[in-house]
Amino acid sequence: MTFGDLWDQRISAFLLSPSQFLAATTAESFLAELLRELRNDTANDQLKILLASVLLEHPTILCPSVSVGEETALELMSVFTHTAQKSINLKCNVMLAITNIIICTSCLASRTKMAEDWLDLLLQTIHDTNDYRCGLSQQPIRTTACDCLREMETCNPGLLSQKLEVLYLLKHQETTVLHQSYCMLYTLGLKNATRILTNQNDVTDLEFKSVLAGNEGFAWKNNPTPLTLLPINMMVQVPTLPPGLDCKELKSIMSSLLEESYLLTPISQSALLRDLVEIVAMVPGLSPALFKSQLLRLFGTAEVELMHATLFMKDTFTDSLFTAEDENFLLKRLVGMAQHPLLRIPEKLFYMDCILHFPENRPISSTSEESLPVLVTPRLAASLLPTVFNDSATMLCRLNLLCLVHLEADEGDADKGISYLFGHIMALLKIVDNDGSREVVVTSFRALFIFLAHFNGMEELAEKLINKLCDLYSRHCRLAPHLIGLADQIQVRLDDPVWSFKLLSGLQKRIMEMPPLQLTIHNLSWHLKVLKRVAKEGQITQRNTVYLLLNVLINSNLCERGNWQVGNAVLAICRNLLEHPSIDRVFIELADLLQYMSAHYDDTDIKDHARFYYTLLTNLSWEKLTGVLAKGPDGGRAKERSHSAIMAESEGLANNLTLHKTERHVLQLIKVQEETSKSTMTSSVSLGENDEERNCLEVYQEQFQKPGFGSEVTLRYNLTHAEETDALFDKIFTICLHFELQDSNYGKISDIHVPCVFRDRKPPEVSVILKPHQPYPTTLCVSAIFTTQDSRSWHTQLPDVSVSFPEIFLPVPVPPNTSCERKVEVFDRMWESIASGNPDRSDISLFCFENGDESLWDLIKTHFGSYLIEEKQSERSWKVLFFLPPMFHVLLMIRRAEDAVQVSIATDNWELLPFVNSHLQNITDAQR
Repeated sequence: MTFGDLWDQRISAFLLSPSQFLAATTAESFLAELLRELRNDTANDQLKILLASVLLEHPTILCPSVSVGEETALELMSVFTHTAQKSINLKCNVMLAITNIIICTSCLASRTKMAEDWLDLLLQTIHDTNDYRCGLSQQPIRTTACDCLREMETCNPGLLSQKLEVLYLLKHQETTVLHQSYCMLYTLGLKNATRILTNQNDVTDLEFKSVLAGNEGFAWKNNPTPLTLLPINMMVQVPTLPPGLDCKELKSIMSSLLEESYLLTPISQSALLRDLVEIVAMVPGLSPALFKSQLLRLFGTAEVELMHATLFMKDTFTDSLFTAEDENFLLKRLVGMAQHPLLRIPEKLFYMDCILHFPENRPISSTSEESLPVLVTPRLAASLLPTVFNDSATMLCRLNLLCLVHLEADEGDADKGISYLFGHIMALLKIVDNDGSREVVVTSFRALFIFLAHFNGMEELAEKLINKLCDLYSRHCRLAPHLIGLADQIQVRLDDPVWSFKLLSGLQKRIMEMPPLQLTIHNLSWHLKVLKRVAKEGQITQRNTVYLLLNVLINSNLCERGNWQVGNAVLAICRNLLEHPSIDRVFIELADLLQYMSAHYDDTDIKDHARFYYTLLTNLSWEKLTGVLAKGPDGGRAKERSHSAIMAESEGLANNLTLHKTERHVLQLIKVQEETSKSTMTSSVSLGENDEERNCLEVYQEQFQKPGFGSEVTLRYNLTHAEETDALFDKIFTICLHFELQDSNYGKISDIHVPCVFRDRKPPEVSVILKPHQPYPTTLCVSAIFTTQDSRSWHTQLPDVSVSFPEIFLPVPVPPNTSCERKVEVFDRMWESIASGNPDRSDISLFCFENGDESLWDLIKTHFGSYLIEEKQSERSWKVLFFLPPMFHVLLMIRRAEDAVQVSIATDNWELLPFVNSHLQNITDAQR
């Protein structure tokens, strides 16, 4: 595998899951590797572009603070400066990475010196108009520089508001294809500068002209407030400048931009027009008539982007710019484009959506809901009638549009149009009847819903649809989920549930009339789904449903077969019947059904539930019964409790069947003090004190190879209440803590059981045993199940528990009576072994820092006291040995030099070095 392939794998793993990738290293270490490889002159451009892509995708993960972002951007600026001129693609990617980091890490918002230097460099780059200085080959770099400036201006509006004159001159001078980029950059700066002026009081002509002629530094030099503005919302009142300002120069600039707009690509034209529309809306001295010369070209466009900009313009200016004839022509244009044979389906759907939300000059309705424009008549929309040959999305969109058209049409046109639409629905159902595909079935029922949502008041058509659907179900019971979904959605959409009631009643009747031969196991499962839904309707009598179920169970072998799915479906119907308001009419029949199932159904779970429902039915009133079975809004059990006369065992069962979920943290794990929070090894190594001839390191290593030798880290925490919890949780019992790991570096953690936690008592201590596979920092996701005093069971999520790198440290696993000389010998021989060992695993490093003599000893005693092997105060040197389960070591040799403290690091696992370095950096920074 080549070096480039290795980087490919690492970067792919990082992009797939940054958190999982960084579990084996640190963001600081990975970032350092990326920057080092970007500075490597031997690496090819493609590899460096791949490395830069990481900073484009996840800048805040690798640069979590402003300072790190600033340092990284400075490194990349150095890479950009030293990259060869011929590496155009690489330089462009590095420019994007620098801009991305500056914006995402708030270096730009914080107004750092580095951000200003980068802005200056970008402006110097775009000053090379027409490629006079650097040549045509460098044109992509200027394009990227314009894009970077535009992105920075977008994220910090007004940043370039004092550079408008120079940007306008550059735009005017540029005659290459980059004129578009310069034009877009200038227009955005002009719009944001105007927006800033609207926030000021009493803007004078001098101030207004000074903005257009600005050629100073960046806006933050003279503007102490943060440059963060919300975009203009054209649905509310637009902020405007005071009237009476001299706008001749701005009008000339606007006219120039509009005259050049046809040279831009459609997407850029659309963005330019939107910016100019906002500028005109903010400046009372500019007339919307500026856009009049562009309307003819825009009306005839086939580009979706430009049509969208045109409608935005119309929504903003209405009859100030568009006459009634313009409005009529634009609507006809939209209708024509919505059926153009050369357009793709998404584009046609866009044009139909434009018709539905057309911004009229004088709208009748001011709501944002779909309301058809007055000018859209049945005659205009006749060409958009849906057919069975349309694709699903087009057909449904056309159907919805035509339903609105004929809902508002005159009586004669409406009858004719509704008759056509009803015929279309019946044609769709005929296709479904002929075993249409799943897509056809779904589309047909969606069309049914649209039609009924508009014309449910037409009883004759509604009755015909119900009869047709019931006939369909008789032949195709697999349509049950679609029919149930249709009934549910119609009830939600319409205030009057009559149509859904009639449909469900008709389906129940068809099921009752079916011959026994059609009640196969496969068909029965669909029928039971329908009957379960029917049982929820209080206006539908349920006696026939109970008779059918009892008849099927008695006269078939269903009970002997003991099919759990069928039994559960029957019980689901019974459950709904228990809540039915007319349960007294079917009391005896339902009791017989439940008693028969509890005695004869060959499945223990079904028997138990049938017996439980029978007990509820025969012991509770209907009011209490509905209270016990009531569901909350989230589908779970309701919180109200029923004080019924039912036996205690059944009441306990009903309560315990539900596991409630807390809305916030109830418990938390607080780490015990450092000196008592961690235990040692599960076994230790005898160094053979009496065996003078053998190498003690060999003895130590032999012990590791023995079967059963293992190690674990035990961390101790106090289990306490969270800060803000309900009084209900002041006393909780039988707590079960469950731990989930976010990586594979540790073995599974066993659940921990705690008898009780009382708020007014000392919190219990729990021991979490970690079994490392790799001794890296990790995070534990903790949840708990517990019981409150009212015997309810609860589930809560605890705050995540972070396990830092030093928490995994253990002293070297030797017996307590081992002499210091033997420990030092182990240390020395282990150091020699690492220095001359396998370079693929072992490594030696050096860490330096400044510190005084007294504070150095305090640092060593505080952080390394438990792991100290040898101390030589006269030579000002110390030896420290950490053991990291399952079988890794970190050795520190600390020496006090004249100007600094030198920490030599040796380890038999080089992948631990970044964590060791970070730990040393943290404790030395904290000591200062």
